[in-house]
Amino acid sequence: MSNETGQPAASPDNAPHWLRKGSIAASLFWLTAGWLVIALVATGFLLTDLYSRTLDTTLSQTLDFHVESLTGILLEAGDPRDPGITLADPRFDRPRSGWYWIIRDGSGRLVNLSTSVVGIDLPGLSGNLDALGRRTGVLSDAFGTQLRVVERSVSMGDQTYRIEVAGNLTEILGLVGDFRGQTFIVLGAVGAMLAIMSVIVARFAMRPVGRLSAAIESVREGETTEITGRYPTEIAPLAEEVNELLRSNAQIIERARNQVGNLAHGLKTPIAVLRNEAGTQNGALADAVAAETEKMSTMVSTYLERARLAARTSVVGKKADAGMILSRLARVMGKIHRDVDVHFEQSEAGLPWFRGDEADLEEMAGNLLDNACKWSRGQVDVSLSGERNAKGSQLLIRIEDNGPGLTDDDARKVLRRGVRLDEKTPGSGLGLDIVKELVDVYGGSLELKRSALGGLLVELRLPAARAVGIGRPSAA
Repeated sequence: MSNETGQPAASPDNAPHWLRKGSIAASLFWLTAGWLVIALVATGFLLTDLYSRTLDTTLSQTLDFHVESLTGILLEAGDPRDPGITLADPRFDRPRSGWYWIIRDGSGRLVNLSTSVVGIDLPGLSGNLDALGRRTGVLSDAFGTQLRVVERSVSMGDQTYRIEVAGNLTEILGLVGDFRGQTFIVLGAVGAMLAIMSVIVARFAMRPVGRLSAAIESVREGETTEITGRYPTEIAPLAEEVNELLRSNAQIIERARNQVGNLAHGLKTPIAVLRNEAGTQNGALADAVAAETEKMSTMVSTYLERARLAARTSVVGKKADAGMILSRLARVMGKIHRDVDVHFEQSEAGLPWFRGDEADLEEMAGNLLDNACKWSRGQVDVSLSGERNAKGSQLLIRIEDNGPGLTDDDARKVLRRGVRLDEKTPGSGLGLDIVKELVDVYGGSLELKRSALGGLLVELRLPAARAVGIGRPSAA
């Protein structure tokens, strides 16, 4: 659709092609980004788990070392109550540090303990000892600190003692949490850099596709007859196939046009002979032959004209400045119909041109404008704008008058192929056959509506081409 200035309205197609919905580059980017997110998140959790396992293993090994140290000191002292039994690690001397050691006798009574345990009641481990007389587990002290506990059974004489050493597991979990946060920050930065790199790679990788698209557009716009340039091996066959399709299509059209022309010319002579023979005879048979040969002659002329129109519209590179043509026609019609005020709304600069022959546009617009002037009551408005629809870029020419207009039924009739309104509704004076023929040849559309001025509104849509001097957007 066009905006109020006559320029084509913004649409998703105006965005860079790598951002357009459904583009290969966008699909590659989002697929890459999706997998990057999954991979980096999985990597973050994996690294965090590995780090957590490493710290927990290190803590368990440290506690094992302290258990063995206490065992050696106990066996050397010979008395579990000896005040000389201690560990050099100062954490066992700091209250609420989460680092504790305890020696219990066989009945579970405390025999000796570290300074850090004073005033704290630590629960014992449950479960069976392993073959080496050891067991381990996780407990919490009175302050809610999680502890990793390693316990070993030691026999000394006829007595059995249990040595328990606990380490602060909450500190380990805190370190793991800090590591997780830092890991995801670093991986997020890496992911952002990889995402930027994927955008750059996608844009550079899709440049050949953009160049191929621009080359096809140049062919469609009539600027070239085939796709040129060098392309990567992946899409070079596609370019060649498109060129081959263009050549084949041109040959088919040319052969079909020649066949139609040959057939029409070949029928002219037999039709003329029949017409002449019928003219020398009298009677019903002669009249019937004359009437039918006249119809055949009309059909032959019609299809010859269509072949001529098709030949004109198939010329590559044809384009015309629609604004200039309509402005000129408005001035001419204003001079011919001096009692009619023909107003043309000047189009904005950069409006697409008509993709076709200038004479054809003059014929279509001139016919419609002349009819509007004939049946108006003194006012005709002409406007030109651009729009985009399912058929691509198109020009929209609107011609409206303040005349009697047409009923809905008459408007439907006049647009039927082969129907003239002046034959169905006497006095209307609108002959649109040539306009309809050219509109069909160019793949456009013609609509008749009620004008806001009270008369007829004609909307003519035709294929558009880039204006001369307007560069093509970058394909990158």
